[in-house]
Amino acid sequence: MPLDDKDDALAPDDRDFVTALASGLEVILAFDDVHPRMTLSEVAARTGMNRARARRFLLTLHALGYVRKQQRVFELAPKVLQLGYAFLSANDYRHVIQQVLEEITSESGESSSLGVLDGDEVTYVARSSSRHRLMAITLSVGTRLPAAHTSMGRVLLAQLPDNELDAWLAEVKLEKHTDRTITDKAKLRESILEARQQGFAIADQELDSGLRSIAVPAFDANGKLLGAINISTNAARISHATLMEHYLPLLQEKTRMIRRSIS
Repeated sequence: MPLDDKDDALAPDDRDFVTALASGLEVILAFDDVHPRMTLSEVAARTGMNRARARRFLLTLHALGYVRKQQRVFELAPKVLQLGYAFLSANDYRHVIQQVLEEITSESGESSSLGVLDGDEVTYVARSSSRHRLMAITLSVGTRLPAAHTSMGRVLLAQLPDNELDAWLAEVKLEKHTDRTITDKAKLRESILEARQQGFAIADQELDSGLRSIAVPAFDANGKLLGAINISTNAARISHATLMEHYLPLLQEKTRMIRRSIS
């Protein structure tokens, strides 16, 4: 996925900025795996809106078919998937990526995903799952995880210019997930810069105990960043040495294939 040209991005106070559209999308994004069903008050609290404003957006989304309402509780409707499908359909490389991820799983026996940076999080846009269950949550297309504590996130952050990386670090809130989680911003910056220098990143049980992963950036033939591709494993089964000696060369081989195949 290419990096956005931030010089062309509208500021919220620009006359062309459509606040209602931005707020409607904010309401949709308020729903997640932790908050799949919410009352009006809960949506208002999650978005920082007053109840009247949140109510108008929820009822509008309900009328359009993006939200379902059962008595006092709201939840997203399947129509929301069309928004994600529009992204995937607009990027004709998805079939190549999916094939590559499935090849990685076949050759390594482990799950592999393509993720893109979206604010403080990495969003999964393609995935090939192994039979091994790695986390308490189910990872799938659309899953969002904190970029700071994932191998894909650090690889993607490593692609940012220094000024954008520093701005990102200044704003991000770091949460401790395990006793291995890096919560010091200076140390996190060092880890990201190391990923930039070496061309890959490893996250070792920082997000979830037992979860160990390695990721590399993926580019098209024109050098445009498509995202990061990872292999995620169970630390009890797969050693750090295996990541370096077997999985890293596999990822590098597959990203070279992607670069030759996608223009």
